[in-house]
Amino acid sequence: MSRTTPRTLLAATATAALALATALTTATAPAVAAPAPEARTVAAPAAEAGTTGATSAFWSCTVPSGYTYSATRSTLSCSTSGGFRTEYYVQPPSDNLWACTTMSGFTHSATQSTLDCSTSGGFRTKYLLRTPVTGLWACTVPSGFTYTSTQSTLDCSTSGGFTTKYLLRAL
Repeated sequence: MSRTTPRTLLAATATAALALATALTTATAPAVAAPAPEARTVAAPAAEAGTTGATSAFWSCTVPSGYTYSATRSTLSCSTSGGFRTEYYVQPPSDNLWACTTMSGFTHSATQSTLDCSTSGGFRTKYLLRTPVTGLWACTVPSGFTYTSTQSTLDCSTSGGFTTKYLLRAL
């Protein structure tokens, strides 16, 4: 066996291993890292991946009129003076959306205390937005509705205590 054969085999093996590692990394790496539902990350929530159009969710330095937001992050991108500022993951309100604000035309059926909505590092309330319909148990009674029953629950609490939930009926 000549001396060049082991060197050639070693170089070929190293090249093949490098090519395989590169292929595996490229094939398994996600295009956009989607955070866990309650994780605070700098990656866009999964809803942003592959969406386009005027009603798509996106990161913004402000919350445009008619939109709500479902996450925040601290970034230098929105700064006008070189410091960190809050950026918002904004999207149109919709039924069953966990949002950081309540919206006109919607009620909410649950709340949770989370860091997702924080602009200063503390816990904030997140609301499960719901389109009001007869038969929905809701935390508020929107315009155009009354209620036919109530229950005392922790579902709607923003401070940890019991609150009232209403069984909606359209007028």
